[in-house]
Amino acid sequence: MSTAIAAPVDRLLYKPEEAAEALAIGRSTVYELMAEGALKYIKLGRTRRIRRADLEAYVANLSPLPN
Repeated sequence: MSTAIAAPVDRLLYKPEEAAEALAIGRSTVYELMAEGALKYIKLGRTRRIRRADLEAYVANLSPLPN
């Protein structure tokens, strides 16, 4: 008997905690980035969600430090 493993869901919206995990940074850092406008987010009622496209745009705009 085989056990099927479901593929991970390709999310469109992330909770700040999920975004932090995806970016490999701390949750408080995500909230700081949102507060300073570096990471865009939307509000749904009392919750904040970050679009996948905004996460990708944030990463694409990061500049590597010179060696």
